Amino acid sequence: MEFIRQNWLFGLGFLAQALFGTRLLIQLFLSEKAGRVVSPVIFWQISLFASFLFFVYGVLRQDAVILLGQTLSYFIYIRNLQLKKAWVEIPYAVRVIVFLQPFVSWAWLVYTGKATIILTETGYGDLIVLLGAIGQLTLNLRYLYQWYFSEKNNESVLPFGFWVISALASMLIVWYGFHRNDPVLLVSQSMGLIVYLRNMFLLKLRQKK
Repeated sequence: MEFIRQNWLFGLGFLAQALFGTRLLIQLFLSEKAGRVVSPVIFWQISLFASFLFFVYGVLRQDAVILLGQTLSYFIYIRNLQLKKAWVEIPYAVRVIVFLQPFVSWAWLVYTGKATIILTETGYGDLIVLLGAIGQLTLNLRYLYQWYFSEKNNESVLPFGFWVISALASMLIVWYGFHRNDPVLLVSQSMGLIVYLRNMFLLKLRQKK
């Protein structure tokens, strides 16, 4: 019980990252089955739920790198569900709670003064933290890239560039997680890197056919 009390926060982080990892495995499985890279609804559903939990983890850890990144990608997950016509299938009350979560979390941080603490004590002058911030933001900025292609095609797609950006950003976050002694980031991003590389291979293989 003492171990649980001391490490429950890491447990929350691992749960969120396990869900992120699960969505990648499901996406990869369905892509392998289809013989091409696919963008299934369940990928975006799990992404949104995992992001909801990881946002809470970031708030409790007071980690600006995580918070800024999750805020950016959160609403792109919602947009992809809209493109998939799956957002409206979620109960209205749940949609409201999910949509407001980032706003409420940031408002709470500002109200309690912890937002200032996060931004001033994170240590952005540290090169490792700077690289971690770049990696986390890039990992979430990839969804802007994905969003652009999805809007262009009027459907949710996962283009080759999305996986390239994912792989490069993941390497930076692994480095950051190692120096921050954060097993959640270290394990999850190392596993994710394998999936990113495999999707790149599938896309290249399909282009050759």
